[in-house]
Amino acid sequence: MKFIDEVIIEVQAGDGGNGCVSFRRERFIPRGGPDGGDGGKGGDVVLLASPQKRTLHHFQFKRQFKAQNGSHGMGRQKTGRNGEDLVIEVPVGTLCLNAVTGEVVEDLVEPGQTAVIAKGGRGGQGNQRFKTSTNRAPRFAQTGQPGEALGLKLELKLLADVGLIGFPNAGKSTLISAISSATPKIGSYPFTTLSPNLGVVKDHGGEPFVVADIPGLIEGAHQGAGLGIRFLRHVDRTRILVHLIDASALDADDPLASYKIINRELALYGKGLSEKPQVVVLNKMDIAGTEQNAQAFESALPDEKIFKISAVTRQGVKQLLNSLSVLLDQLNESRQETVL
Repeated sequence: MKFIDEVIIEVQAGDGGNGCVSFRRERFIPRGGPDGGDGGKGGDVVLLASPQKRTLHHFQFKRQFKAQNGSHGMGRQKTGRNGEDLVIEVPVGTLCLNAVTGEVVEDLVEPGQTAVIAKGGRGGQGNQRFKTSTNRAPRFAQTGQPGEALGLKLELKLLADVGLIGFPNAGKSTLISAISSATPKIGSYPFTTLSPNLGVVKDHGGEPFVVADIPGLIEGAHQGAGLGIRFLRHVDRTRILVHLIDASALDADDPLASYKIINRELALYGKGLSEKPQVVVLNKMDIAGTEQNAQAFESALPDEKIFKISAVTRQGVKQLLNSLSVLLDQLNESRQETVL
């Protein structure tokens, strides 16, 4: 399935039904008076965060949605039926924006969360509502109100505890396949991964957590270079960033070059990405000559705890997962203390 994480749709709530102009006509009851019923309310358009949806792929061929109109009122004071609400399922983590103004309409981050995006029109009142002592036979009724209509921009931001970032070919896909059941495409060329991958880590002795492989980060990503902004948004919701670096490709003269580039892109993109807890990991330590590169990197970054692993041989991977689990527990505790 093609990964679709951004789409523009049009939604239209149902129109309210018209009120009815009617008069009571029965044998032996002259001048029975008005008995026109009210029109029914139009249906609302509701977004539902569904765990069954993983992408916005189902919007690729249908982008216009309209809820049911309310029925018109009838004689004998019969009110028209309300229109049925239209429920549109979206993946958990979908941000809903006004397509024109860019204003945030709703952020659906909890499974089962709902939001009324467009309200149905109110039904018109029948002529019985307008009967007065001076106007006993009103020959008019109210028309139903139109339902709300607007364009929506839906952006999917993956919900994950840990986000894997780094240059293409740093080994992010190999690592996520080694620690979870995810099966991303793996190749020895840049931009092998063209869409984010999610994996659940559960065999490390601690509480399971979700890892996202975020592709496409290179110099200029905040301006759209590579896969750029398209996937930087998926880092927004991650709680910890694992900065994966290819130890075999480090420059002896400037071992921090790639590390600085990625962090600069996070800072330029903004939205607090550079402030997230970050774990630095040197990968591909099974390749000859990488130990010397790793020592140069550690010397240039003495205040940072550096993990050295090989995603292929799984050297050091268990220690990395244990540390991530502890860090996530600490973040949970601090968040609970803040709430209390």
